[in-house]
Amino acid sequence: MENERIKKINWLYLGGYIILPILVIVLGIALTVWHVFPDNGLGTILFAIFLFGPVVFWSVGGSFIFKRQNKKMEQELDRENFHRDHTFNGKGVEVIVDTKDKKVALKFFWNPFEKFIIDAKKVENAYVDTGACGSGFMEGSSRVSFLFTVDGIKIRVNTFTSNQRFRMDSNYILDGISKADMMVNILNEASKDNKKK
Repeated sequence: MENERIKKINWLYLGGYIILPILVIVLGIALTVWHVFPDNGLGTILFAIFLFGPVVFWSVGGSFIFKRQNKKMEQELDRENFHRDHTFNGKGVEVIVDTKDKKVALKFFWNPFEKFIIDAKKVENAYVDTGACGSGFMEGSSRVSFLFTVDGIKIRVNTFTSNQRFRMDSNYILDGISKADMMVNILNEASKDNKKK
């Protein structure tokens, strides 16, 4: 979808992702209350499927869909002669840079069925966010990312995330900063070269 305005979220997909599994759970409970399931081992299995199926879907379904759609996008880009010179998957966003033709392809977790191809000249304000907070020996971070803006829309791509905070000299943080620096440099170079034309 070249030159189309970027949509990070497909609200219909997000709604279905949340609401449909809840409806399945409610249906499973209702069928159990109304004694629709048989009173044997099959009934227990059906109830477990209705109850735990959505939980499993929430745990791994979104990631599975996103990864499948990323692979599909990469195959489509290859057919379209898009040079996949640099690819970074930040779990919620995949960024692919074509340094030859100065284009950037994007895919978002909450809008996995659309790909966006933009001219690199639209990329603005690319920078690294170390997530540092605290001071002195208490300074640390639980997220490192790089950010950039396209048509006024801010896009954040995580290079490291954790549910605990690490010191800024931790290998995890330093590796995340290194990856973010690399992608910012790549985006800035592609954008700068394209803006000169």
